[in-house]
Amino acid sequence: MKRIYGLIVKGLFAVIAVCMTLWSVAAIYYSNLPSRFLRTTGAAIFTVVCAGIFLAVKPLRRAVLIFLAAFATILIWWLFIPPSNNHDWQPDVAILPSAAIDGNMLTVRNIRNCEYRTETDYTVSYYDKTFDLSKLQGADLFICFWGSPLIAHTIMSFCFEGDQYLCVSIETRKEKGEAYSAIKGFFKQYELIYIVGDERDLIRLRTNFRKETLYLYRLTASPSLVREVLLDYLKTINKLYDRPEWYNALTENCTTAIRGHASPYTHGKMSWKILANGYLDTLLYERNAVDTNMPFEQIKSLSKISEKAQKAGNAADFSIIIRRDLPNPNSWQK
Repeated sequence: MKRIYGLIVKGLFAVIAVCMTLWSVAAIYYSNLPSRFLRTTGAAIFTVVCAGIFLAVKPLRRAVLIFLAAFATILIWWLFIPPSNNHDWQPDVAILPSAAIDGNMLTVRNIRNCEYRTETDYTVSYYDKTFDLSKLQGADLFICFWGSPLIAHTIMSFCFEGDQYLCVSIETRKEKGEAYSAIKGFFKQYELIYIVGDERDLIRLRTNFRKETLYLYRLTASPSLVREVLLDYLKTINKLYDRPEWYNALTENCTTAIRGHASPYTHGKMSWKILANGYLDTLLYERNAVDTNMPFEQIKSLSKISEKAQKAGNAADFSIIIRRDLPNPNSWQK
């Protein structure tokens, strides 16, 4: 029995060691070393070293200690890779937003509003705008699908009296010539950016040019709760303006960040539907965060806005058009 127990422990450690080695190899390969040759060579050398430790070092306990030291070296190096605001950024993420509050008056600087000709051909422009926080009425959540139904992009829009909307998309800040990779998103390859944008930019880009499928859910949160969440957003926006942070595809992405801003005030439990965020709308329905006066499938069907957005184009009342006939959980919503 003791022998079987020992074999089980060794087997479990072998699996863990393989996972640690694979993570380390990926961290080296997707690092910021100056050339692909160095990254590939470094990853290969680490793989050989780890294999050599267990093949050549005896007894096993000593091999384990040496392996853990090697892994710790890579982990500490990786943890101390610093993010930066000083890169040659793509034009649409080159300028960071910021905010200032004076009493109830919120002034947001560098609200993006690109003029798109195609997805990749656009003219970037920005504007500043002042909002009255006392006229904050609620929040809406966009869920954007571009491929797998398991994964989506989420965008929050804060709603003010008079059909004014402050839209925030949490994304990767990419350098010129850089494309998004889900794997690289785990390994400090992208800085984090909160794009504060006009809905004619952030939403129309996805519906009209990328041809993604978008749903717009009007949330039941009270204005006082939404205000706390918005203020938390603004703290992070200003912090990123001064001190960059890394995007992480698992822990610091578009949906986990929203939960981070809201959880101190909503006390919502963690759910697998936050990680597989293509199911986020079902979680909102289960928690009464959206209209529940109809069956969920009917709510979802009515919340699909892709065709409305495509027809609205660059209309000045774009935000009003895409909200027509949406499920109405709050009396203030038109």
